[in-house]
Amino acid sequence: MSRVLMFLLAVQWAFGSLAAEHKQPLLIHAGVLLAIPGEAPLSRQTIVVRDGKIEAVREGFVAGLAGEEFELVDLSDRFVMPGFIDLHVHLTGQAGPGRKVRFVTDSDADVALTAAMYARRTLMAGFTTVRDLGSRGEAMFALRDGIKAGKVPGPKILVAGEAISATGGHGDIHGYRDEVLKVLPSTGICDGPDGCRAAVRRQIKRGADVIKVTATGGVLSETAAGTGQQLTDEELRAIVETAHSLGRKVTAHAHAAAGIEAALRAGFDSIEHAMWADKDTMKLFKDKGAWLIPTVYPITAVGDTPEKMKQGPFRDMPPPIMKKLLDLGHQPKDMTRLAHEMGVKIALGTDSGVSPHGENANEFVEYVNIGMSEMEALMAGTVNAAEAAGIADSVGTLEPGKAADLVAMDKSPLEDISEVLRVNLVMRDGIVFIP
Repeated sequence: MSRVLMFLLAVQWAFGSLAAEHKQPLLIHAGVLLAIPGEAPLSRQTIVVRDGKIEAVREGFVAGLAGEEFELVDLSDRFVMPGFIDLHVHLTGQAGPGRKVRFVTDSDADVALTAAMYARRTLMAGFTTVRDLGSRGEAMFALRDGIKAGKVPGPKILVAGEAISATGGHGDIHGYRDEVLKVLPSTGICDGPDGCRAAVRRQIKRGADVIKVTATGGVLSETAAGTGQQLTDEELRAIVETAHSLGRKVTAHAHAAAGIEAALRAGFDSIEHAMWADKDTMKLFKDKGAWLIPTVYPITAVGDTPEKMKQGPFRDMPPPIMKKLLDLGHQPKDMTRLAHEMGVKIALGTDSGVSPHGENANEFVEYVNIGMSEMEALMAGTVNAAEAAGIADSVGTLEPGKAADLVAMDKSPLEDISEVLRVNLVMRDGIVFIP
């Protein structure tokens, strides 16, 4: 019965209505269920789903519901766990030849269609919630709302809109003629505490769920400005105060240790990348209770040596970018290993768009390779990510009242973490997707 259900839903997504609504409750038979990452998995469990949410988790394979018709999803031979969460993606594009040209030739409609394609890939890789940290125009807001309305398949998306950035800093637009730059306005560029308060308010007015800030220079900005602090301490404090006063989490792109520490002292909820964080920086993370989102996989995807990089998507990057890329080397992995050893709170993020969309689950593998246990890695991309994003009341675990967001695999990733790369069923809000 379940395999017929899965086939019909797959056909429905491919050829017809994009909203596979279940009028009847679902019974999901899970051979092994990791309902709460961090706790022991249980065998032979039944998840009851009603209206896209988990109603109950029961022992054994429940045969039916008293007096009610139901649909059965038979995963009795599979490992089931919460859907994955990626706190750092860029769905509107992907590294490769022509991206710089497309930035000035693609319309918002083009960008939205591209983002919808990448959103589907991300969902099919097992990621039922993502945080898009930086996009221009209205495309991501429209995609977020379209997915929620059932118009297109994709994960739930927390959208940042445009990053808050200093004039001329990482996040501002570089590398085009002055005439082109004059017609590429950005609602996120700011200078001075008052200007930065206004920039935060503009993003929230546009619909931002989270505020993204480029506190330091970045590797992929086409300027030889380094990766040090680019927003002042006063500007960073103003941004945090404004975001928090309007009920938004605030996260900082930050590379150099001094810039990371400035953002932590200002009260940022999380730090993205943190490539050059050292032991003192890690102590400050712990003192402030902030989350680290380390984004390890991109350096593997693009290459961590000149030889590998010549074969990758960044082989034709301008000299300022190439130098910064080569400076990274093994640092992302070394930094994440240090953070884990020192007990810093880590949540999963990939910076997908730098690495290919749909390959997000490789981040779990990277975490195990730097010393995390399989369970710790899975927690980073479920319960930890949900807590870091402020959405733990609705996702991250499979418990009554939460969204029916789950993935299934043939074998346990607790025994071999690479199983996360072989997800064969995804459910988001009670809707079944077959990768």
